[in-house]
Amino acid sequence: MRMAYILFDGMTTLDFVGFYDAVTRMGVLKAIENVSWDFCSNKEEVTDDRGLTLKINQVSPDLSAYDLIFIPGGVSTRQLRFDTNFITWIQTAREVEYKVSVCTGALILGAAGFLNQKKATTNPSAYELLAPYCSEVVKERFVRDGNVFTGGGVAASIDLGLYFIESLTNENVVQEVQEKMDYPYYKTINPSKGKS
Repeated sequence: MRMAYILFDGMTTLDFVGFYDAVTRMGVLKAIENVSWDFCSNKEEVTDDRGLTLKINQVSPDLSAYDLIFIPGGVSTRQLRFDTNFITWIQTAREVEYKVSVCTGALILGAAGFLNQKKATTNPSAYELLAPYCSEVVKERFVRDGNVFTGGGVAASIDLGLYFIESLTNENVVQEVQEKMDYPYYKTINPSKGKS
């Protein structure tokens, strides 16, 4: 599985790191084959909402080459969703199998048209902003609609990552990842039902 982590100025790093830390462990544990990831943006460096600067290893790649795109949130998404060049780049992921966001990253998925006729969630402070982009805003910690996964505010990124792992593998793998992360709060869910 080839994953693209979409990073941008003003993002909230925990939105990104919680999911990233959990999901990349599938590769470390060899739970699925050929796990790889890139840090992608439309520029060579990004600075988060607290001043942390990150180097990007893929600048404006064609996102159709990936199996998963992940978009974190941050206050800057409220403006970024109107950036035509950025959203056009995100739309190159139209055929990507898994589309995932945490917090207000859902606004970017929505602006790209990926939440049409889908249920989704976001940070509780942005439910009203998300509503025009999806069929229903679900006030849950994480939501799956088909192969679109959305998470609530900030720390929900860890739970969403574990749920995504469970959806792709099984309860044993997700419990092993929880143990490695020393994160006891996630409760396994039957992935065939999911939260919607």
